[in-house]
Amino acid sequence: MSRLVPYDATLVERIDLTDTLAIFRIAPDRPPERPWFSAGQYCVLGLNNAANPGLGGVSRAMSIASAPEAEGPVEFYVRRVSRPVSANPLTPLLWPLTAGDRLHMGVAAAGTFTIHDTIGADDPRVRVLVAAGTGLAPFVSMIRSEVCRNPRADLSKWVLLHGVSYPTELGYHAELVARAETNRLKYWGTVSRPGEANEWRGDVGRVESFFEGGRLNDFERRLCLADGSFVPRTAVVFVCGPTGTLTGTITALIDRGFVPRGERIRRALGVPPSIAESVFIEAYDPTPPIDVNDRPFVDSLRTRMQVALAKLP
Repeated sequence: MSRLVPYDATLVERIDLTDTLAIFRIAPDRPPERPWFSAGQYCVLGLNNAANPGLGGVSRAMSIASAPEAEGPVEFYVRRVSRPVSANPLTPLLWPLTAGDRLHMGVAAAGTFTIHDTIGADDPRVRVLVAAGTGLAPFVSMIRSEVCRNPRADLSKWVLLHGVSYPTELGYHAELVARAETNRLKYWGTVSRPGEANEWRGDVGRVESFFEGGRLNDFERRLCLADGSFVPRTAVVFVCGPTGTLTGTITALIDRGFVPRGERIRRALGVPPSIAESVFIEAYDPTPPIDVNDRPFVDSLRTRMQVALAKLP
């Protein structure tokens, strides 16, 4: 039997947005002194498989949606996986839990998908946050952290793009709309299946499509930028979600000279060490966003990257 995980936390509350999407608020038995994590980091949740004890316990990293400065339970934004890739997936075990149930929550946070570990707090550029589905969680943490530290924080240089299939999956929608009204956050949700949501009047398409073709010029205008000026000198991009979102965002922005983080990808694209990264990714899937062994694909990206870099000042 696989090793069991210790139960050292309690589910305080869950909020179901759909049948497969929920917010879990969890209190560890021995909460460390705040702040014990940085906005954008993750920690581990775990459960033992009671229905099939032979499979033992399972633990998975989950991005934290809470602000590091906030008191109370720690919040996670979770989707139940419909087609698991492992024999003992975590989210089907999480789904039957109700308030008061026990589980494991590690209180050692990890990850460098943070403002501090990427661009630094004083970076003046526009920060574009690209989220697909529950990839929204680390960005909610970042925005909440800014407001916790200063309720009147000016978020006008923060741009949050959230892509989902249906409007009901736009988690934290009311909270983010409020931040747009009171703190000048630029927040745009986009729905990829509008034909099944006739009431939707917002943006449509996958979230990475904001950067494709003529839509990129429209995106610049919405940011009050001149045509062609959405480049690494003026903006930095953070992406969180499944592999398709990461790949689509990276490849769409290569023609503007945006350089993805990752030494292997940089080398494959021929990016000199002197040029700073301007696209930072948090991957939810193990598949790399750029397969550096796919030579025809990488060669075409490399050519585009070199042309774009030659145009940058």
